[in-house]
Amino acid sequence: MAETLILPQTADRAAIYRSLVPQIAALLEGETDLTANLANVAAALKQAFGFFWVGFYLKKEGQLVLGPFQGPIACTRIRFDKGVCGAAYTRQETILVPDVEQFPGHIACSSASKSEVVVPIFDPQGAVAMVLDVDSDQLDDFSQADVDGLEAVGRLLTPLL
Repeated sequence: MAETLILPQTADRAAIYRSLVPQIAALLEGETDLTANLANVAAALKQAFGFFWVGFYLKKEGQLVLGPFQGPIACTRIRFDKGVCGAAYTRQETILVPDVEQFPGHIACSSASKSEVVVPIFDPQGAVAMVLDVDSDQLDDFSQADVDGLEAVGRLLTPLL
């Protein structure tokens, strides 16, 4: 298991994801505990990009429940019909929001959050098991490079579910 990330010195997020995804795969290799794996993934993403908030909401008890994360305290439970996380879960697709104030039904867990990207994570049977939620304190901070990179990270988690 790699315990140190080696990241390129560039602002090109696509290049950082290309370097980071195999390192996250190495972090996950051989570890069977889901909580430990999610915690390390959240930490790796936070370290690599300095996102305001990065973490997971897991499907439990008919809703999304806060899992491992990095950043300020967060909403503990989110209904499937609420916010960007609920929309990504329900639609079963990644949602990129340049300005959270413009997203109908946005949940303001933190007023500092300005843009967001949420990726559904699928179990081996194809059902959404959780979402990966990444927030920025900057407007329009995410691009297709983030969508592609975060979806690649999500695919690494599917075999662990």
